[in-house]
Order: sequence, then structure tokens, then C-alpha cells
Amino acid sequence: MVKAKKFVLEKPFNGFPKASDLKLVEEELRPIKNGEFLTEAVFLSVDPYMRSLAHDVAIGQTFIGSQVAKIIESKNPKYPVGKYVVGEFGWRTHTIADETPPLPKGYPIPWIIPDLEGLPLSLSLVILGMPGNTAYFGFLEICKPQPGETVVVTGAAGAVGSIVGQIAKIKGCRVIGVAGSDDKGKWLTQELKFDHYVNYKDKDFEKKLAEAAPDGIDCYFDNVGGDLANKIMRQMNLFGRVSVCGVSSAYNNKDGAKADVVQFAVLFKQLKVEGFIFTRWLDRWFEGVLQNKQWIKEGKLVYRESVRQGFENMFDVFVEVLKGDNVGKAIVKV
Repeated sequence: MVKAKKFVLEKPFNGFPKASDLKLVEEELRPIKNGEFLTEAVFLSVDPYMRSLAHDVAIGQTFIGSQVAKIIESKNPKYPVGKYVVGEFGWRTHTIADETPPLPKGYPIPWIIPDLEGLPLSLSLVILGMPGNTAYFGFLEICKPQPGETVVVTGAAGAVGSIVGQIAKIKGCRVIGVAGSDDKGKWLTQELKFDHYVNYKDKDFEKKLAEAAPDGIDCYFDNVGGDLANKIMRQMNLFGRVSVCGVSSAYNNKDGAKADVVQFAVLFKQLKVEGFIFTRWLDRWFEGVLQNKQWIKEGKLVYRESVRQGFENMFDVFVEVLKGDNVGKAIVKV
């Protein structure tokens, strides 16, 4: 019998998550049935969105999340032993899976990782997986950037924002990254080649943003929301486009993000504002994966992973992500 370790929800999050909200337990797995396969986790993803979907997790249920896992036993010919998959298996070390659509609703069934041509397997949770496709489709399909336009990205040093900014550069745009520390700013401008960085904590943020974007802002990729979004949208050009990817400013606030109304900017600047979930483009999943892989091979996309060893460290890494302490994509290696 295989014993799995898993983190289950012990009590609902109330504001910022506490270690006592989750419990690490063991589960003895039954033998697999026809159509099923057994996986062993290799890398687990840790993302801010997990906080926003925590209300959908029942008490005693495995906490949500995706992982790269190796198939160690199978009774499903589509999932042969030895292959690696990305699955929405949650925070657990071993999983019995099949082709049943997972939760959260609309997420992809486990997919076998294609030939990465020597790139790390963990990238299937990063630039060659959900964050990469979120950036690729969410930016290109909604913002429809044109060469010479000015693009602002919030959460710019995170898993999605760092990719969005680089894709904008590939498309010939001027890119301004908004983040919360000068170390992140140096990474954005020196390694990722963003044109400018502005610290959202700066008391003169709006002035600094205007200096970085003297001709106004054409596209805004929003990972944060709240009052920061309002400040940015007020500096947008007529008919600007806003892609709303996340609201990290409100994930740990029981009452939501506090901000002035954004409708004045939307109305008088005639902005197009559209939210999205990456699952909208599931039917084009490997288009994004293969294009991002090609850009990596061409040296046009750079990535950074923050990898922590040890399954028992999942919660600590989760807290770091929610505080914005990580640079790039947070990964736990089992």
C-alpha cells in the first residue's frame, strides 16, 4: 500500500492564512482501478490565486494546487508508467487520478508533459504551464498590443507578470513594471529588459509613473487591483485596454480591496476593461506552451524559479508568496 501525505483544510481562512488552518496528514491509498493511474509528486506549484479560491475548499479536503508528478502505476493506456503529468492534484505527495475533470471547475484534466528539449520539468508549472499561458493569452488576446505602445504590468516580478512584460517587449512595446522592492526592480530592468520600474510603495508613485510614461499608457495588465489600479487607469490613453488577471490586494482582506471608483477613468478615457480566467483558452493550450518554449530557445524569454525543498514547507512558501517575498515562480520540490 502507498501512503500519501497531504495538507487538508482544518478551518476556513480568516484574513491572512495561519499555519493552524491547515493540517498535514497521511492517507493510505487503495489499489488503482481500470482507467486510473497512480502518481508521485515531483514539483508543486504555489500561487496567490490559491488564497482567492480557498473558500471553495471544504473542511477536511486536500488544499488546492497543481503539480508535476511521475506516473508510477497505471491501468490507463493514455497515461503510461514513467511519463510525467501536470495535474490539479492539490497539496499531496501521491494521487490516484483518472480523466475526470478536476476541481476547480473548468481546469484541465491531467496532461502529459511534451518533450521540453532539455528544459527543466518544473517549467511545466511556470512559463510552459498555467502561468505562461495566462500571460500569453491574457495579454495578447485582450490587450492586443501594437509596436510602440506603452504597457504597464503590476505584480511584475511574479510568475505571470514577469512573462507578460517580456512578451510585450517581444511585440515591440515599451514596458513599465510595477513591483514592491528595488531588488525586484533591478531584476525587471537588468535581466528581463523592462524599460522602467516603479515601486508602488513610493509616496510619489503617480508622479514616477507619469515620468516613466510621458505619453500615457495604452495597455495595462492588472494582477493587483485595488487603489493601485485606479491610479494607473487615470494615466491611460483614450481607448486603452486593461486585462484583469488578479486582485492580489484583496485576497487576504475579508472586506475586499479598498479603492476609489474606477468608472471615471473607464468612462472618460473610453477604456476596454476585461477580466479573464486562463481556462478560456484550454482548446489552444499547447499553442501557448510551444510558443513560449520557442521564445525561451531563442533567448527572448527569461525565467526565474524560487524553489524550496521539502513537501512540509508548502505552507511557509504559500505565506511568502502572499506577502510578495518571492521573485519569479514559487515551487516546492518534494
